Amino acid sequence: LRHAGAAPRACARRVHAVRPLACLVPLIPRPPRADGGRQPREPGVANAELLPAKGKPLWLVQMGKVDLREWDVLCDARSPAEYEDDHAPGARNFPVLDNEERVEVGTMHKQATPFEARRRGAALVAKNLHGILSLPPFDSLHADGKVLVYCARGGERSRSLAYVLSRVGWTVGVVDGGYTAYRAHVREALDRLGEFKYHVVTGPTGSAKGKLLDMLEAEGGQVIDLEGLANHKGSILGDNPGSPQPSQKLFESLLAEKAAMLDTSRPVFVESESNLVGKLHVPQSLFKQMQLGPRTSLSLPMAARVAWIRSGYTHFETTHVSELRAALARLVRLRSQATVDGWSELVDAGRWDEFVQSLLEQHYDPAYTKSRETFYGAKAGESVPDITTVELANTVDETYRRAALQLLARVDSAAGRSTRPSGAAAIAEASFTIF
Repeated sequence: LRHAGAAPRACARRVHAVRPLACLVPLIPRPPRADGGRQPREPGVANAELLPAKGKPLWLVQMGKVDLREWDVLCDARSPAEYEDDHAPGARNFPVLDNEERVEVGTMHKQATPFEARRRGAALVAKNLHGILSLPPFDSLHADGKVLVYCARGGERSRSLAYVLSRVGWTVGVVDGGYTAYRAHVREALDRLGEFKYHVVTGPTGSAKGKLLDMLEAEGGQVIDLEGLANHKGSILGDNPGSPQPSQKLFESLLAEKAAMLDTSRPVFVESESNLVGKLHVPQSLFKQMQLGPRTSLSLPMAARVAWIRSGYTHFETTHVSELRAALARLVRLRSQATVDGWSELVDAGRWDEFVQSLLEQHYDPAYTKSRETFYGAKAGESVPDITTVELANTVDETYRRAALQLLARVDSAAGRSTRPSGAAAIAEASFTIF
């Protein structure tokens, strides 16, 4: 925003890569001339001068350098549909045009004139701004609050919201290039996933690999939890009821955010996965490096595996039995009708321990053995090199905490490290500057 005279406040100077923002909103003065003279008059405005600036300036922020921790609110001014498809982690949706209004204005821009589209858009935006300013956090944001705004390309939608917020008195930044610029940085971050060295936690279904990842992270290890980011348990029964998977783009955004917190000099622990988690694709840069990393395989007694699976899938025994039956029906082509009928009989009888054990023995364990061919490139009957097996008696917290500490010590020793960040200290040292 061209701003006459007023220097940015100290809090605004913390923003990275700041430069004046040339905005199309009216009542924006030009900088004073070097000779101290008046500005030339605008064409078509006789006997008038540009109005002097009042209030705080806007700041144009480069997405690749901004530190999101410096901002109190990150606003996505796009429509709800655009936001749902993908958004910067931590952003809240404050649409200046909803889904239908965006289509209406876009159609008018093509079929009528740009001027008529802008006039209609301005009316709709003005209506929606009232609602936005009445919502949290703006209804209670302190006077020194800092707000960062973006839309699709850093155009009219983000600037209209940013201008009003700045007139209130908050320090406001607009992301240069908007979501388009953000998405370009996500793609760059995904390419950098190939720079990490991965340690793969593997083991048959029911060995609580995700729990070990949680313990590793709690003890200071670097972890990427692909199933957690994908909101899926990674199998034909892996959907979480009432909680759909994110879009592919949002999954990649979450993955890029996580990767930005990691140190390339230290190993990253991941769970062995195929290149699909549910319906989402694991980036090739990550998947290829995972295939090259050392492995730690977990081994538990069958009874412990059955108990662990039942504890995580209680909905299939109660509220989602019909969904369980539908999922089993999809296994007929792999395991035969007779096998699936046998599982259905166990479900009907409520013999859940027998059902889970049979499902493991006749479906998941054979599938796990076969997965070595695709994940490790090993043929059936061949051993997988550089793999350590850890025998665990049960899935209680203390058992897995000890296993995590032992694994971290072994990895650190192999790398010649004697110290590592732990717990909250590791989080505190993390960088959030991928945006």
